[in-house]
Amino acid sequence: MSSSKDRLSLRLSQLPPTFTAHAAADARLSARDLAVLREAGEIDELSRGVYRRADAEPTAHLDLLAVCARVPQAVVCGESALSLHELIDDIPHEVHIAVPRGSHRPSISYPPTKVSQYAADTFGFAVERFEATPDETVPVYSAARSVVDAMRLGGAAGRGIALSALNRYLHRHGQQGVADLQHVARELGGMSALRPAIEAVLA
Repeated sequence: MSSSKDRLSLRLSQLPPTFTAHAAADARLSARDLAVLREAGEIDELSRGVYRRADAEPTAHLDLLAVCARVPQAVVCGESALSLHELIDDIPHEVHIAVPRGSHRPSISYPPTKVSQYAADTFGFAVERFEATPDETVPVYSAARSVVDAMRLGGAAGRGIALSALNRYLHRHGQQGVADLQHVARELGGMSALRPAIEAVLA
């Protein structure tokens, strides 16, 4: 029994801190093996088919890691991106991700996830990597793009959040911030929403 457990632990050690059941299968860990490792406290299940090694670095971003593991093509967007860039104080109760328009739209019940579809031709514009742990990153839209997206996509309900994020961004980056926002807005066709908001904040 001990040798069997050692074999499972060795295979587990070859996997990244957060991994999918598919990756586990490639490492010759079956569903039964994962159940044994979970029972032994060596892994935790973060979401359906997504696991994390118990010896992994602690992080406050487990939900982000879980969702991005389930949807590798997704980019963190919306309020989740604004929160990661410290442009809003609230921590969203859902993970906000974007996928390209026309692609499969995933449905994830846990962690609670809001999925948006962004235009395919600009989907990959202004994507950065956020360090969730020293060994793990997730894709996220840049601070400037996150602000512009909030202004052009947030609608009436999200107007307050968008203006608050814009105000904080401009106070942090000054005139260079204005230039960066305008560049992003031109790429995304959001100048009509951004220009009056910038003028109001700077007035």
